[in-house]
Amino acid sequence: MIATCGSARRSLARAFAAPDAGPVLLFVEGAAGLGKTHLLRELADLPETPDVARLWWRCGAEGGRPEEDEVWREPALLLVDDVHRADEDELRRLRRVLEGMEPGSAAAVTYRPEELPVPGMPLGGSAMTYPFRLTVLGDRLAPWDEERVRRAAADVLGESCTAEVVSALRERTGGVPRAVVDLLAMLREQRPGFTGTAAEVAAAGVPARLAELVLSRTYAVSSAHRPLVWAAAVLDGPAARDELIGVSGLGAVPGSDALLRALESAALAELGEGRYGFAVPLAAGAVRDTVPGPVRQDLHRRAAGVLSRRQPVPWAAVGAHHRAAGEYRGWLRAVEKAAESASASGRHQEAITLLERTLATPGIPPQARARLAPLLARNAVTGLRSDQTVEVLAQIVQDADLPPAVRGELRLDLGLMLSNQMGRFAEGWRVLEVAAAELREVRSVLAARAMAALVTPYWPGASLDVHRGWLIKAAAAADDSGDDAMRTAVLANHVGLAMSWADPEAWDLVERLPVQSTDPACARQAARGLCNAADSAVWLGFYRRVDGLLAEGRELATRSGAPYTEHSASGTRLLQEWWTGQWLGLAKRCEDFVADTADMPFLASDAYVVRGLLAVAQGDWGEARAWLSQRGTFGTENLPVPLGATAAGAVIRLTLARQEVADAAEQARAAWTVVAEKGVWPWAAELAPWAVEALARAGDTDTAHAMVRDFAQGLGDADAPAARAALAWSRAVLAENEALAEGRPDRLPAAAETYRKAAAAYAALPRPYSEALTTECAARCVLAADTVGGEAPAHSADPAGPKALAASASPADERATAASAIAELESCAQHFTDLGAVWDATRARALLRTRQPARKGRPPGRPSHSDQLSPREAEVAQLASSGLTNREIAATLHLSPRTVEQHIAGAMRKTGALSRRDLAHRL
Repeated sequence: MIATCGSARRSLARAFAAPDAGPVLLFVEGAAGLGKTHLLRELADLPETPDVARLWWRCGAEGGRPEEDEVWREPALLLVDDVHRADEDELRRLRRVLEGMEPGSAAAVTYRPEELPVPGMPLGGSAMTYPFRLTVLGDRLAPWDEERVRRAAADVLGESCTAEVVSALRERTGGVPRAVVDLLAMLREQRPGFTGTAAEVAAAGVPARLAELVLSRTYAVSSAHRPLVWAAAVLDGPAARDELIGVSGLGAVPGSDALLRALESAALAELGEGRYGFAVPLAAGAVRDTVPGPVRQDLHRRAAGVLSRRQPVPWAAVGAHHRAAGEYRGWLRAVEKAAESASASGRHQEAITLLERTLATPGIPPQARARLAPLLARNAVTGLRSDQTVEVLAQIVQDADLPPAVRGELRLDLGLMLSNQMGRFAEGWRVLEVAAAELREVRSVLAARAMAALVTPYWPGASLDVHRGWLIKAAAAADDSGDDAMRTAVLANHVGLAMSWADPEAWDLVERLPVQSTDPACARQAARGLCNAADSAVWLGFYRRVDGLLAEGRELATRSGAPYTEHSASGTRLLQEWWTGQWLGLAKRCEDFVADTADMPFLASDAYVVRGLLAVAQGDWGEARAWLSQRGTFGTENLPVPLGATAAGAVIRLTLARQEVADAAEQARAAWTVVAEKGVWPWAAELAPWAVEALARAGDTDTAHAMVRDFAQGLGDADAPAARAALAWSRAVLAENEALAEGRPDRLPAAAETYRKAAAAYAALPRPYSEALTTECAARCVLAADTVGGEAPAHSADPAGPKALAASASPADERATAASAIAELESCAQHFTDLGAVWDATRARALLRTRQPARKGRPPGRPSHSDQLSPREAEVAQLASSGLTNREIAATLHLSPRTVEQHIAGAMRKTGALSRRDLAHRL
């Protein structure tokens, strides 16, 4: 149960180190449950003393001790357990034995200090005569720290051992090993239903062994003094003497006497200077459950009064005592004060949890609901919501007894949560429209807030023109309200709207945000505006401006208490790192962000998509599908439009790579419709090249042309660098596919030139991955035009490739152009490798080999790869271990599935792998 104390081991080993070593007596002090008996068992197994007799003396037990004349006949280790249980006669016998210790012997004596008849004297009140050469040492066992509790919990609970569980175990048991082990045994019985929450630990109850111990000590206190122990159980935490006396109802003198008796009987312990309670916090519940109901209610009533005098007042605890006492008005008042205090100090989740639990209680009076519900909504919108908040608010807004202004405010906050924090855009939009209408006549400030929310363009459905209409209404309502924070809120949303479609005035709007405001409400809205601007700048391709916007926005959000804004800024940072090629550790950062926001997965949607994009580039296509679909946490159709378009582009790319062209075309049409209906054309940038390719390869060139035309017209003169580069890429894709479909190799150099324009645009941003992809496409076009006879080099997403096309340039020009394209491909392969894009690097190298076929036979000195993987086997094995099927590998490397199968078999034979999964480890 515990590890041997190092000092105890060394102390006893010293007695047997040399023939003339003096005897050693070690006293081991430890409260109940700290593992004294277990320590003695480990000391009995000391490897340094193989020839020393072990003699056990169990105090207070019949036959549990050796005869006195048997003890020191030879070198021995005497292990004395629970000396606090010994009566006076046994103590006299033990003292005689210890006084007779000879060199070469040692004794270890354990005891509970709280149960000694004479405090500080384990061998009784009579002084002992110690031999001259005897070394007397003392050791004190300590509770487990959190790391030791974690190891014990992990052994029992496995994957259910969360940090939350470990913290709760340490807090409730005080780290006492016996209590930890017994409580873990109770939790183990709840598996597999145990999910790893602190609430489950709290609900587990009190282990029987601990309950018996604490109740035996409590009822050893006289009935006149027992109320003080009951008071400690009701307060359930360290308390001052006067607080315990006040809750117990005893007077000052009887209360002081009762505290002394409780300490003497070990029913209570001194937990700190002037603070008293139970040595094991969990024990309070066992005592509290034995207090008669009417008495317990009186104790709770007095506890509420006593705690109300603390500074600062622990309002949540005060409320809990009022409720336990049956004082519901006092309970609700205290809950309101607790929530306000938590909100004011930025502890929004604490306020949310308390208010949710309170409002979910049946029978809450309408007046109290009207006060508490808006407080819940405000905290939920500002902080990080729990799922229950939406359910609670949805029920409350149906209450006909609520004042219209209160109901409108709640509906507003419900709409914001549905949209911003849960991704239920369509539902949230409808709720916000109703809220705007309800509030127009009664609360102009809140009406402006609802209208401002409808300005936000990220949601699927409403068009850009609809959002512009709401902006006009919101600005007018904010001006009518005269509220500076509301004006800032509208301005923040105006920034997001203007930046989204690259309005030339957008950057001027950013400069108007009141970032120096001393009003926390204005500062929170300004922080949101800056983070909105940063997010839009990422989608537009202004990556160099993002750092400053995010830094200022996050600092302002932290200072003004806006955790939702902080988290959304973290998502923007992940997108920026993806596009700018900062991939080292990016997958881990995405996964950590998803874990940190597990109770609010929509907030992590950026992280899900970035992690999926990484998986595509790395060839881990099974994982890519899972991440791009948000791992089933919510429907991808509810993603913000730019993020949904990005995810759709990646899925289309995967579908094309698997030769499922018809499915890819259907996906492209559906995704394009969403972007076209929104009308924010810069957001088509991550979808357009793949959608155009899917439709062109499916033979629907009319729709592909229409996509490119609509994209170009929608952008107009907008300053949107990423979209401009994507438009060039899309035009190149269309040109290449038409040249191939029509058998016109002479058009491929023009397509290559358009690809290079796109690559140059991406390089200027910078976006190294997109630059490498488009450069690869340019080289592919050149090599395809250069091919004469046989099969042409493969299309990026269609490795089977079209039929070879005759070249139209002169042989010399062809050779120079082809050499340049090969150099470009080699550079691309290296860039992909540097980024970690395994699939792309392998594909580029495979295309290079089509121009550099292997010679027949084996030249002298060339390795045969008889006992190591050939380059081709290594590539196939790498893709196989990433999860690609034989067909997908064949498509990527221009091989037949049969050849892929042979390469995998060879790789497994050479590495000794037993399966594809094992192959990944051996590689």
